[in-house]
Amino acid sequence: MIISGDRTLSQSEMNANKEKVAGGLHRMGVKPGDAVSMMLRNDLPFFEVTLGAQVVGAYAVPINWRYTAEEVRYILEDSGAKVLVIHSDLLAGVPGGVPDDVKVLVVPTPAEIAAAFSLSTGKCLVPFGQTDWGQWLSEQAPFDEPPRPAPASMIYTSGTTGHPKGVRREPPTAINLERMAQVSANNLDLRPNVPFKTVMTGPVYHSAPNMYALYAARFGGVVILQPRFDAEGLLRLIEEHQISHLYLVPIMFVRLLALPEDVRTRYDVSSLQFVVHAAAPCPVEVKQKMIEWWGPVINEYYGATETGGVIFHSSEEALRKPGTSGRAIDNGHVAIVDKEGNELGPNETGLIYLGIDDWPRFSYNGRDDDKLEEIRWKNLITAGDIGYLDEDGYLFIQDRVRDMVISGGVNIYPAEIELSLMDMPGVQDCVVFGIPDDEYGESVCAHVELAFGAELDEPAIKSWLREKIASYKVPKTIRFETALPREDSGKIMKRKIRAPYWEAAGRQI
Repeated sequence: MIISGDRTLSQSEMNANKEKVAGGLHRMGVKPGDAVSMMLRNDLPFFEVTLGAQVVGAYAVPINWRYTAEEVRYILEDSGAKVLVIHSDLLAGVPGGVPDDVKVLVVPTPAEIAAAFSLSTGKCLVPFGQTDWGQWLSEQAPFDEPPRPAPASMIYTSGTTGHPKGVRREPPTAINLERMAQVSANNLDLRPNVPFKTVMTGPVYHSAPNMYALYAARFGGVVILQPRFDAEGLLRLIEEHQISHLYLVPIMFVRLLALPEDVRTRYDVSSLQFVVHAAAPCPVEVKQKMIEWWGPVINEYYGATETGGVIFHSSEEALRKPGTSGRAIDNGHVAIVDKEGNELGPNETGLIYLGIDDWPRFSYNGRDDDKLEEIRWKNLITAGDIGYLDEDGYLFIQDRVRDMVISGGVNIYPAEIELSLMDMPGVQDCVVFGIPDDEYGESVCAHVELAFGAELDEPAIKSWLREKIASYKVPKTIRFETALPREDSGKIMKRKIRAPYWEAAGRQI
């Protein structure tokens, strides 16, 4: 059962609705291999659309609801989306972002989401002339053909080019499905027909919450949707529903620990059995404090959208090996490789490569195989992270993708921000990187070199960027340089500019 506010969706209702969605999509011309996009907050239709698309063999493509119209249009065009299902309040925020050939179904924004985001009633209604999701669904007959091979969702993950890439997986084979079930049991403690209760508080457009939410729904657990993360609200839900399982990210731990002591002790969290986190490094002291508070139920996995969760560790291992990301799971593999492609030994630092036996194959949508070869070593894939394995096989991450910023568990690629900055009149050059942030782990910083005679200030640059990119990507800190330091080749010395911020913080990640 899935619960959102006062609304519920039982397992039987979800299964019936996914067949009706599949029938409707089929009659709209959606074929196997096509894309069905969603721009939805945490809401019941997310499950119906995703599962319905899979019945007809189509890829569900979740879109970050904080994207600008330009960013939304890019993903719709790149994925070749035939249909967009979108919350009514979000539709108004993407004028010009929907190509004319994309059919739009509008979901009325429910009261619990409106309250969480302080939305007016008018924004939550389906605009005149648009197709209402609920009415459309009620008119659909179930899909009456044999189910197609069901692919996974196509998650868009940013890259160093600044443009997101869709991770397109082949429909899983029987052995793929068996392996995925094993990984779910190990990393998430979610198993079919084994009772559990969870709160989905992370945004379901993101790779890991998306995966977790779909596993939980398919396996028949009780899934409570929290429209957006609220620390005390989560504690209240844990006590009220006797929550047993959670997926969180480290910034949520930080905000939970920041609650006053009397608030933290007000709620009973003894029902928790398995809490897993990922998406960003968790400071050692934060992990230890959470284990002290919630008990030895805190677990962590590490991987990538392309690889799945390959590395895992428990609370006991976190206390025994502070700072580790864990060890490879059964049938998982990790290798540390130098620049020449040689595998390194214990305590030697290099590029981290990962993989799981019999994991579904993937490609980058619309890209050639050369893109895969750039990140492949033997049968393993790298996300660009740097680290080492100790003598016991535990992985320690020392640095991340050279330029990527992880702010509050969200991946931000500076190249995209730099491209938008360089389009601004008066900007001669720029460099963007992450700097330490006590709350988010990292925040975005930009150093800007102005063209001769240009007069720009920080508010003007931020205002420009808010029209081009999602608000969370806009640099929190902007510094102006007379001339950015460069190598002889002309390349900006990003690491030299970045280093003082991290030296002052006493950490590198």
